[in-house]
Amino acid sequence: MTASSRGPAERPARVVTRTLQGGVRRTVLPSGLRILTESIPTTRSAALGVWVGVGSRDETPAMSGASHFLEHLLFKGTEKRTALQISAEIEAVGGETNAFTTKEYTCFYARVLDVDLPLAVDVLCDAVSSSILDPEDVETERGVILEEIAMHDDEPGDEVHDVFTEAVFGAETPLGRLISGTAETISPMTRTQINRFYRTRYKAPQIVITAAGNLDHARVVRLIRAGLAGSPFAQEPGSPAPKRGASPAPRPRKPVTVVRHRDTEQAHIVLGCAGINRGDERRFALGVLNNVLGGGMSSRLFQEIREKRGLAYSVYSYGSQYADAGLFAVYAGCAPGKAEEVLALIRAELAVVAAEGITADELARGQGMVKGSYVLGLEDTGSRMSRLAKSELLHGDLMGVDELLARVDAVTLEEVNLLAADLLSRPMSLAVVGPFDETAFANPR
Repeated sequence: MTASSRGPAERPARVVTRTLQGGVRRTVLPSGLRILTESIPTTRSAALGVWVGVGSRDETPAMSGASHFLEHLLFKGTEKRTALQISAEIEAVGGETNAFTTKEYTCFYARVLDVDLPLAVDVLCDAVSSSILDPEDVETERGVILEEIAMHDDEPGDEVHDVFTEAVFGAETPLGRLISGTAETISPMTRTQINRFYRTRYKAPQIVITAAGNLDHARVVRLIRAGLAGSPFAQEPGSPAPKRGASPAPRPRKPVTVVRHRDTEQAHIVLGCAGINRGDERRFALGVLNNVLGGGMSSRLFQEIREKRGLAYSVYSYGSQYADAGLFAVYAGCAPGKAEEVLALIRAELAVVAAEGITADELARGQGMVKGSYVLGLEDTGSRMSRLAKSELLHGDLMGVDELLARVDAVTLEEVNLLAADLLSRPMSLAVVGPFDETAFANPR
């Protein structure tokens, strides 16, 4: 077992530091909290992230939206700083700070000039470890989140992806529920419930802190230890955080069609199926297949639907991977009167690729797109910082850039076509948001 593949429950009796691929350094504190940094001396900035392995799939139905609610509240004040001071201290040096919640983790991050990294460490460590969750702030943010939910409902191009996810996994499952929760779950949620979620779920072994930029690893570790001193994250936890999966891994569901009526000028369509999980070795082949199908302007779906026929402005495919499940889908936005035709074209193209596969030229182009997007996406400190965290938190291993590119190059035409035959022949669920009644699309062409 390599240093980078140890699980989150690891709590060494002393500080353990290792050097990983590409000069990345990794330290595990006695509390089990992990710190990874990548030194980039040619930059004058630094990006810092506090990543917590807790997301919306770790919530019970009654607590749906708690992770996102907590994300908002951790910026509202500590014993040392008010909400204004948390934001003002970073903005005063020209930096930026924000946070986001996903189904499997929550991230709090800042990007600053390299000389201001100590400030960013102190502010983020304080906010994430020592929030007071003032009752008045809970009520204020409850209103903000309810407005955010309402705003999301007014964005049909976003809503349709949530409708699709719910259709595939089921509204009763953690992966099928909304990250934000709903008005019905957010409205009654109490400060006591949120604080209990905070203190039982946010444990040091679930936390990874990453930084990239013009920095020194040993100094970053010292700054983090000082920033967390006296907080629960500096101590060995008395009890481990509850294990993920209050419910079992999602089971394949019977495909369904869900139509959400909205008086919109466009029809928003997502067609797809359960995909592969993030540990599946076929994920590299999926990256290639996805680019060939709907990953760019040269993709089959873009050419067939937009370029040849002008039926849609936006059409693309995508995959989402989780620890034990995945999704694969195609999205299109078009005039309501063209929806049936666009959907028929999508189904036809998926059927052709499932039956006949892709060509050698498409394989080469798809590999180039995957490699280019990955490397070009690492051109700033923020993306480098994110790469470290996701590798550690989600995979337990750091794959070097050269190794990843080699894995993509090693994908064969046979592998892609076998995956296409499996994935694209699966029964498909359909989500539609637009000016249709619920019985529309009941009989696909």
